[in-house]
Amino acid sequence: MSVAEKFRLDGRVALVAGAGRGIGAASALALAEAGADVAVLSRTPEQIEAVADRVRAAGRRGMAIPTDVSDADAVAAAVTAAADELGGIDVLVGVTGGSFPKPFLDTSDRSLGIAFERNVIDGLRLVRLAVPHLLRSPAASVVMISSAVGHVTGRGYVAYGASKAALDHAVQVLSLELNPKIRVNAVAPGAIMTEALAMVAADSDIVDSLAANTPLGRVGDPDDIAAAVLYLASPASAYVTGQILAVDGGLVVPNLPTGQPDL
Repeated sequence: MSVAEKFRLDGRVALVAGAGRGIGAASALALAEAGADVAVLSRTPEQIEAVADRVRAAGRRGMAIPTDVSDADAVAAAVTAAADELGGIDVLVGVTGGSFPKPFLDTSDRSLGIAFERNVIDGLRLVRLAVPHLLRSPAASVVMISSAVGHVTGRGYVAYGASKAALDHAVQVLSLELNPKIRVNAVAPGAIMTEALAMVAADSDIVDSLAANTPLGRVGDPDDIAAAVLYLASPASAYVTGQILAVDGGLVVPNLPTGQPDL
């Protein structure tokens, strides 16, 4: 097998949660282009059906499963449906989470709880439910989407940063618990021009600021992350597990300073 062929996923089945748009959608399409059949999960039926249509247009089987990843029963049903319909699960991609920066003294117990539920618990539940199917695969891979804020420090990011750092550590622990049958890795994006960022950045100079504070001088594109997901999902990374792959333009501090003053 040539090096280029190691990026192929022919005959494999991928399940991508959070695939309605942005990083999740780009990752689903990258996996389909590499030959995988793909089940896509998200709360918005119209979005994931559009992604599934593009998977089918790439010549692969695409399955759209409307799912709220915070609903344990719904996730269990979705994982089972994907495995039954597509013949198993070889690759799991978890695009879950999110949180807004906020000063620590304004961060309530509830805010912390929500951050950990979205960024840690929802993702780990997805993995746990998929493991019985992944164990049947000859080359199973889990790829979680973390964040650069899990490994860089800046004011205002205690909830999001701590929860993503917890996810990173969980990925490393799971790589030990699930080896050698299931590889577990994560991608840690920096600022990526998703639809959500585009809405926040409308009529503002936030994108210019993000780019100016990124060593590579630009905001990332969802395909930058999708390429990393494909690498970690495919045989190209067969000797890689327990790693957090930073795809963040070279960040060493957050590129969106909150301007939070000293106390």
